[in-house]
Parts: sequence; C-alpha cells; structure tokens
Amino acid sequence: MPLVFGDIITAIVTPFDADLRVDEASFANLMHHLVGHGTDGLAVAGTTGEASTLTDPEKIALFKLAVQEVGDRAKIIANTGSNDTAHSVHLTHEAAALGCDAVLAVTPYYNKPPREGIVGHFASIAAVGLPVIVYNIPGRSVLNLEPNLLAELSDIPNVVAVKQAHEDLGELHEVATRTPLAVYAGNDDLLLPVVELGGAGVISVASHLVGEQMAEMVAAGRRGDMDEARRIDASLADLVAALFVTSNPILIKAALQMTGLIPSDRLRLPLVSATPVQRDILRTVMEAHGVLARA
Repeated sequence: MPLVFGDIITAIVTPFDADLRVDEASFANLMHHLVGHGTDGLAVAGTTGEASTLTDPEKIALFKLAVQEVGDRAKIIANTGSNDTAHSVHLTHEAAALGCDAVLAVTPYYNKPPREGIVGHFASIAAVGLPVIVYNIPGRSVLNLEPNLLAELSDIPNVVAVKQAHEDLGELHEVATRTPLAVYAGNDDLLLPVVELGGAGVISVASHLVGEQMAEMVAAGRRGDMDEARRIDASLADLVAALFVTSNPILIKAALQMTGLIPSDRLRLPLVSATPVQRDILRTVMEAHGVLARA
C-alpha cells in the first residue's frame, strides 16, 4: 500500500492583513475550522497559499504554526518546491526540522530541465528524508511528467505520491494502475476520476468550503457506491467551476471573506482581488449551496 496522508488535503490560503503581512491569527483560525470540517491534511504555502510571493521566513513560520496548531489532528504537508533544487532542498530541511509530515514539490518551472535534471531534482529533495508528493501541473510548470517518468520517480526512496493536476484521463489511469504512487487529484474536478480509480483523494481548493461533502464522495467510492459518488460530484460541479473562473486563489479568498472565515481577500501583486461581477456570480452559487448560511 502506498503511503497516504488522508482523503481530503486542503491547499490552504494564506491570509494577509492591511499591510499585506501574513495574518497568522487568521491562518490559525482557518486551520482549526478546516480540520473540523472534513480536512485530513493541509498543504501549506502552496499555489493556493501564494507561495510565489511568500519569503522563505514567511513559509517556514507557516510550516511551524501549522505543526503547532493542528499537527496532532492533521497531516502537515509543506510546499518546498521551486525551480531551484538547492532552494527546495533547503526548505525541505526546514520542514523536516519542524516536524512536517511530508513535502509537496512541483515540477521545476521555467528552466525546462531535461529528464535527467528532473530525476536529479526530486532525488535531491527526497534525500532529505521526508515523504515527497510530486506535483505535476503542466499548466503552470510547462512540462508534463508523463506516466513513464512518474514511474521512474517512484523508484526514488521517499517519493510516495503524486498530485496530478493534468486533465488527461488516460495518463491519470496509467499513473494510478502502473505506478506504486498514491494518486491525489490536483484539480477538484478530477476527484471523481481519482475515486473511480481507487486513488488516495484530493489536494483541494473547494474543500475550504465543502470539505465534508468531498469526504463523503470519497467514502462513497470506497464502499463501492459510485452512484452516490457521482451524485455528489455533480452537485458540486457549479461551485467548483465558479471558484476557477479566474486565477486561483483569487476566488477562494473572496469566498472565504464572504463567509467570514478570513477577514480579508487581499492578495499580493501580481494577483488582484476578484471583480464585483466575479464576486456576485460566486455569491449566487455559494448561496445556492448554503455555504454562506453554514459559515
């Protein structure tokens, strides 16, 4: 059995205050809320957490806070990936020292390394000793980690899982059936196919709002009730679509601010807040799902 970290891992946002400093109190409150509402693990300082505009000290402080606040109730997965292997290794050492359960490491972006460089990159991160979840997201990293390359990466000690954010269902099936990796959906709309393949679960954005329903979908699939899993998936489709009308995490931050789960939807440039039209559309969908009423 591959090592897994729970069914629903929330890729948690990073709240900012009026001066665009990390709002650690709001972050802690949000973590406690999520762990009480269907979240088994937290992916900290990832794409949804605006990793690209966080400093290393900010990331390390978030890793530490997550372990301290909810590490006894949820798996803490530190995003340590970058396009600089030495930088990623440094952050992975920091995550290990703080007691994180695993790290998430994205395909090196912009550099466009050859296959040998990709293997060396992940091997270097894995050598630190923490379990590694490989993050395959060609839409952001340019390169797609094809199934035969993921199979090669799975031979590296400590590389245990993949966050597959690639829409090719044929490749998803091949990764799930031909590698020993635990497969996590990297997009919320891929959770049902992952469940149908007997995968590990999802590293999710929508679980900020509907984590319990997503957990029910996974549970239904595990007990063989695929009709129920498909029903839940269909019921959440409009909410998932509404959260991704523009670049993530713009709309999930707007949604969380609307619910009162974070005090502000502020983002650091070059990301900007949702437009009034986007917020109105999102609010309508959230109201239809009773999300605002539950907050």
